[in-house]
Amino acid sequence: MQKIRNIAIIAHVDHGKTTLVDKLIYHCTTIKDHEKKEELILDNNDLERERGITILAKNVSVDYQGTKINIIDTPGHSDFGGEVERVLNMADGVLLLADAFEGTMPQTRFVLSKALALGLKPIVVINKVDKPNCRPEEVHEQVFDLMFSLDATEEQLDFPTIYGSAKEGWMTAKLSDKTDNIGPLLDAIIEYIPEPKPNPGTPQMLITSLDYSSYVGRIAIGRVHRGELKEGMQVALGKRDGSIKRTKIKELHVFTGLGRQKVDKVVNGDICALVGIEGFDIGDSICDLENPEPLDPIAVDEPTMSMVFTNNDSPFFGKEGKFVTSRHLHDRLYKELEKNLALRVEKSVSSDVFTVFGRGVLHLSVLIETMRREGYELQVGQPQVLYKEIGGIKCEPIEEMHVDVPDEYSGKVVEMVSVRKGEMQNMERKGDRIHLEFLIPSRGIIGLRTNMLTATAGEAVMTHRFIEYQPLKGEIEGRKNGSLIAKEPGTTFAYALNKLQDRGRFFIPPGQEVYEGMVIGENTRADDLTINVTQSKKLTNMRASGSDDKTKLAPPIQFSLEEALEYIGKDEYLEVTPQTLRMRKILLREAERKRGSKLNY
Repeated sequence: MQKIRNIAIIAHVDHGKTTLVDKLIYHCTTIKDHEKKEELILDNNDLERERGITILAKNVSVDYQGTKINIIDTPGHSDFGGEVERVLNMADGVLLLADAFEGTMPQTRFVLSKALALGLKPIVVINKVDKPNCRPEEVHEQVFDLMFSLDATEEQLDFPTIYGSAKEGWMTAKLSDKTDNIGPLLDAIIEYIPEPKPNPGTPQMLITSLDYSSYVGRIAIGRVHRGELKEGMQVALGKRDGSIKRTKIKELHVFTGLGRQKVDKVVNGDICALVGIEGFDIGDSICDLENPEPLDPIAVDEPTMSMVFTNNDSPFFGKEGKFVTSRHLHDRLYKELEKNLALRVEKSVSSDVFTVFGRGVLHLSVLIETMRREGYELQVGQPQVLYKEIGGIKCEPIEEMHVDVPDEYSGKVVEMVSVRKGEMQNMERKGDRIHLEFLIPSRGIIGLRTNMLTATAGEAVMTHRFIEYQPLKGEIEGRKNGSLIAKEPGTTFAYALNKLQDRGRFFIPPGQEVYEGMVIGENTRADDLTINVTQSKKLTNMRASGSDDKTKLAPPIQFSLEEALEYIGKDEYLEVTPQTLRMRKILLREAERKRGSKLNY
């Protein structure tokens, strides 16, 4: 019988997880020599490649010296904690990756706490030791302190450490001995990660992931906890609500290399994919038909933020997208619920408005960006923090935020965070940069990143993760500047934009189509201003020297999706289409907005 090791790779964003998996795959020649060698093999969706972050957890397996190693690549962002929680259930141990210069970061703490709570054995990999100014010994101490503060057991604290550079493709157990391959890490996996213990009896498996194929439909993925599963076997499906359904396994697949291979049976300890199971959800159990004993479903952290999603009803609707109706939006959001564990969707009184709950702005923006690329048009409202009543006191989510900035900007950062009710916990010097730690309400983080990057000339590196709910911290002032709003539909003219430049900064270039009520810039003052940018110059047959000087326009401000979500006000929507992001007022006509503001007083 083949020996098996199941490991998950966990780390902070951009510490080199996916690159390390590439090197493990190449070392074990899972990719044949004649096949093209790519980088970031597992980040196979466009969004992951562009942003350089892992969003979806993935499985591959490699064969090393007769042992099959199932590797699970996990996201490093706490916004995708739903992904992390479910896949760690499949592992017996974890590789904790830490950057030899940056050390442990907030997201590392988040993912590691989940792994230690499940009793998984860690191997620490100090990566990027080829970087200048790196401090591997200090980082090793840092990891030990972090594990100790997370209540790791004595066995977990007695972890082996491997040093190396995934990018250069070498690992070593001692810093003084540089090797030329990644073998020492694979040897450590086989030596220190426990083999799954034999667990005979009636079959049990928890569904922790799913895949979809247009030929066979939804495929359940999980680790066999007890007994064995066979092709064609009649089994019971234990649902979250306690109900039991009868179903049948049509096909069994195990992971080999980057693909899957059909097999007749799978014994406990291995990770497999089941074809033919109907009506399952992540967290359900596959168990014996005669004597069903479902496993505990996966517990997932609650969402901390909500956003309104609605179909696009702007004057430009349907021009760029394929799916524009509220029925399309409804079907797509409910389909996303099947695999996105940390997401919730609620229908409001109006049939075309949905409230979507998620872990943070990044979590929700990745969903919006994915839908946009699939051809959906939609409108989303300002992100709202979820409050809770605890013991009769209104509480809000508090996050731990770490900021790394050059010395000269640290004062500005502290000032910006304290205005948003943040409290400084720690301040230390790392090389030529200052590392700041704060506790700050989630409300205060919305819109902070853009302002902080502007104030620090793009140098600030900011990460945050949810800690707990605490009593409300009081009023936080929002955006100081009002919006510039288009007065009438038409095409913008450089002549009109030039005349209005002293009113504020524009988001649109000349020659762009606009509609009434569209937000086209930021006012220099606090209130909104409606302006006419579609006015052309009246031509006369009089000619005078100097009257036709070239207009000089400041370049328009371009927003990314996250920046736009953090920028919009309470009375604004962000219109998202496959090609464009437009900000607009919820009430497009000026008369309606005035009437609405009078009603609010």
